[in-house]
Amino acid sequence: MSQLSRRGLLKSGAAAGIIAATGLPAKAAAKPGGTLRLGLSGANTSDSWDGRTHSDHFMIHMGHGTVFDCLTEISASGELIGELAESWEASADAKTWTFNLRKGVKFHNGKSFGADDVIESLNMHTAEGAKSAAKPIVAAISEMKKLGEHQVQFVLEAGNADFPFLMSDYHILMFPAGMVEQAIAKGIGTGLYRVVSFDPGVRCVLTRVDSHYKDGRAGWFNDIEAIAINDSSARMNALMTGQVDAVSKVDYKTEPLMRANPNVNIFEMTGNMQYTFPMLTNQAPFDDINVRKALKYGLNRQEMVDKILQGHGAIGNDHPIGPANQYLAKDIPQLEMDIDKAKFHLKAAGLTELNLDMSVSDAAFNGAVDAGQLYQASAKEAGININVVQEPSDGYWSNVWLKKGWCACYWSGRVTEDWMFSTSWATGVPWNDSHWENARFQELLLSARGELDSDKRREQYGEMQMLASAEGGVIIPMFANFVDAASSKLAHGPDIGNVWMMDSSRLTERWWFA
Repeated sequence: MSQLSRRGLLKSGAAAGIIAATGLPAKAAAKPGGTLRLGLSGANTSDSWDGRTHSDHFMIHMGHGTVFDCLTEISASGELIGELAESWEASADAKTWTFNLRKGVKFHNGKSFGADDVIESLNMHTAEGAKSAAKPIVAAISEMKKLGEHQVQFVLEAGNADFPFLMSDYHILMFPAGMVEQAIAKGIGTGLYRVVSFDPGVRCVLTRVDSHYKDGRAGWFNDIEAIAINDSSARMNALMTGQVDAVSKVDYKTEPLMRANPNVNIFEMTGNMQYTFPMLTNQAPFDDINVRKALKYGLNRQEMVDKILQGHGAIGNDHPIGPANQYLAKDIPQLEMDIDKAKFHLKAAGLTELNLDMSVSDAAFNGAVDAGQLYQASAKEAGININVVQEPSDGYWSNVWLKKGWCACYWSGRVTEDWMFSTSWATGVPWNDSHWENARFQELLLSARGELDSDKRREQYGEMQMLASAEGGVIIPMFANFVDAASSKLAHGPDIGNVWMMDSSRLTERWWFA
């Protein structure tokens, strides 16, 4: 994945916007037509078109990759390009950003897109009572100014050279001003496809928009039918029997059979997706650092990579910065299973044994139940008795994650270090799923965000990774590759995105029938 450095972004300014305007190359080989049928995981009966609530693959794909647009986008080749923003430029201190918006864009209800829509769409995330994972991003904006119908200026509380990257966050969808509630109810965006029908947790049917600003560059299917298939085996079978054209999250157990099928192509990308076990550090016994350390040493990480990922990934080190990040600290000592150290820290916590419940579900990630059982077996020798509680898939993210003391989870990762840390590790943010707080970590986060010297940023992010690994409340045993599959009838451009699964959750607009 190519990297656009923050300093390079600052220097390029409007030039970055020129790249943005032309960042979706015309694909001479692309053929319009046909109905794409998707079998997607991560669907829930509580799903809605409110981007603030999107937390799993079905709505991420149907939201920012299909029905709605963001201001910016990470292209399949890894470049930051414009979506509803044509260009942007920053002040020397990266504190003031001016975005020039695309003209002639209309919402699905006919309303023209402009500056008012941007400001109201962003304010949604900081409104009273709003529960948005993007709140930390928007809260950092101290002032929004409408400079014209197609120009918006953002003044940040502190400099942030990553700011244009953050505007591609899948939660920050653009809604029509003055009719947000209607747009949430009906799915009214500016995306390539408009909603025909939507049955949450079951199915979504979409049709191609006429005269779209991406015409000739993206959006090759006439219609989209997304089917919720949370069960992994059923999802794989649907592809192999021709019921759907593409599926997310390949089941490693059936992968050999799928590879042997000439009508199926498996596409695998190395990104920053991580399989995790967050614990609530504001609750006993996880508020004791020695308990957390005992749990870190009671885990056989390589065994999980071998048996759960079957080689499709790498071991993690209990911090969220992955192989596709720019400032991955490779010099931090790797945490390894050490029963003697686990017992030492258990004793330091005043315990001879520890009895814990771990909530798991394959809704968290493929193989989460098996992973919990592997953890149970490895930790037992240290006197850590893990009761693996298998939870229902439907409602897992609303009923278990962030609510129960210890559970399984996954994160797709983020393109920049600040984006990842600010979303899920900063003090007080909604998706800090361990509630871990560390004053030094928070100090470094704020300092690195506005630091323009690359070497200094690397040093600061390295220390943050070390603190998270040694003291944090999230066990991250493995980074998993994105492994998805599609019918051999489908074709795509030269690159496949690795920000999220299924071509960065933009398969609907980037692929076509060969």
